Amino acid sequence: MWKHPFDVGDRIEIAGFAGDVVDIRIFEFTLLEIGNWVDADQSTGRVVHIPNQKLLSDPIANYTAEFPYVWNEIPVLVTFESDWKKAKAILAEVVEKETGEISRRAKDIIPRATRRLLISYRTLSATVYTTVRDSGVLLTIRHLAEPRARRGAEQAIWESILDAFAEEPDIELAYPTRRIYSAENRDTPLTEPRAQLLEGDQPSADTVSGETR
Repeated sequence: MWKHPFDVGDRIEIAGFAGDVVDIRIFEFTLLEIGNWVDADQSTGRVVHIPNQKLLSDPIANYTAEFPYVWNEIPVLVTFESDWKKAKAILAEVVEKETGEISRRAKDIIPRATRRLLISYRTLSATVYTTVRDSGVLLTIRHLAEPRARRGAEQAIWESILDAFAEEPDIELAYPTRRIYSAENRDTPLTEPRAQLLEGDQPSADTVSGETR
C-alpha cells in the first residue's frame, strides 16, 4: 500500500490472475478478471479477491500505469509462390491505417514515461517482419494497441488484410501442406499414377518400386 504499485482502474497481472482493479482495501484488493478461458484479454465476468500480502511476494505486471499501450503481434503466413513483397507492402499499409494514430499518441506519452522509469523505444511505429516457416513466408505485424481494445484492433486489421488479399490473385494465405513426387520423375506428382490405377490401368514396375520423398 505504501509503494502504491497500482490504482483503481489499472489493468494488472499478479499471482496468476489478470484483470482490472475495481477495489482496494486494507487487507485485499479486487480484480475483474480477464483472460483465462477467454481470448484476447477480455473479461470473464469473475471477480477475484487477492490478499495484499501478495504484493510483497509476487511480481506485479501493470498494463496501463506508466505507458498505457502494449505491443501486439499478428502472424500472417503466405505461400512460397505468393508475391511476398507485395503482401508485406499491403500489411504495412493496413497496419498504418488502423494503428497510426495510436503510434502518434504514444510518441507524446513516451517522454513522461522515460522521466519516471527507464522506458525507451527506438521506434513506436508499426513494423512488419519477414521470416520463413515450413509452409510459407511468415510476415509478422508488430504494433501498439490499447490493452482494453487489443481484440477489436486485431479484428479490424485482419478484416482489412482479408479484403486486400482477396483482390490480389498472386497472394495466398498458407497452411500446412505436403507434396509427394516420384523418384522416377520429380516433376510429376505421385497422385497421377494413383489416378490411373483408379481407371483400371496396370502400374509399371518402376512406378510401384520407385522411391518417394
